[in-house]
Amino acid sequence: MARRKRALEVVRHDDGEGRPSRRNRLNFFELAYQKIEELLVHCELKPGQFMTMLELQQITGFGRTPVHHAVNRLSADTLIIIRPRHGLHIAPIDLARERMLLGLRRDMERFVIRLAADRASLSHRNQALHIERLLRERRATLTLDEFNSIDRRIDALVLEAAGEPFLVHTLRPLHTLYRRIGYIHHRFMPGQADLSGTIDHHLAILSAVASRRVEEAVKASDALIDYMGEMFAGMEAGIDPRLLDCSIEPLLGA
Repeated sequence: MARRKRALEVVRHDDGEGRPSRRNRLNFFELAYQKIEELLVHCELKPGQFMTMLELQQITGFGRTPVHHAVNRLSADTLIIIRPRHGLHIAPIDLARERMLLGLRRDMERFVIRLAADRASLSHRNQALHIERLLRERRATLTLDEFNSIDRRIDALVLEAAGEPFLVHTLRPLHTLYRRIGYIHHRFMPGQADLSGTIDHHLAILSAVASRRVEEAVKASDALIDYMGEMFAGMEAGIDPRLLDCSIEPLLGA
């Protein structure tokens, strides 16, 4: 009986008083953040939308504490605006600001990709090759949601290979901003559903990192940023402004 009790204590997931352990709480915080981030990228939380914390809890399926923690992080990331006593406001998309920030991302990505290509371990290179093979095999059939999932894995792999934790907190919000821009571009802009262009740019980065060709990796990163910059020209002229801010009144009651 005593042995059984000790065994049960070993596998407990709480702190002995019915509360989740610190490790599990941190996992919930990260999972809640990832879920809300995904909802933002896919515009299921629409730019310009107002909502309550309780509504966000119901949408995500997470409790108050993980959602509150995630919202605070996303507020610092400028993706959600907290309105005291009024709830939450999903930040509208400012194309001019995000186009300007693309220059910042270019410089930061150069630094990160240089570190990643130089420091990549055998495990990192193996993972890059595995993702590269998958993208080549699925290039013609990959859905937008599937690509975004892989894109998130690529970003995480490059940051891990770079080996500087500070960069994760700095670049992750930018990755989310531009993943959402890419989603809107490919999902809602006429004639832009084809993913082959963005896939090819990611393939070039993966190949260069996997083979530790530093300068080639930097050039591939710059080419991807240039490709993203081209998205803005079409969106600024042709996108429905309600996709950038759902609070804008429709024309003619449409």
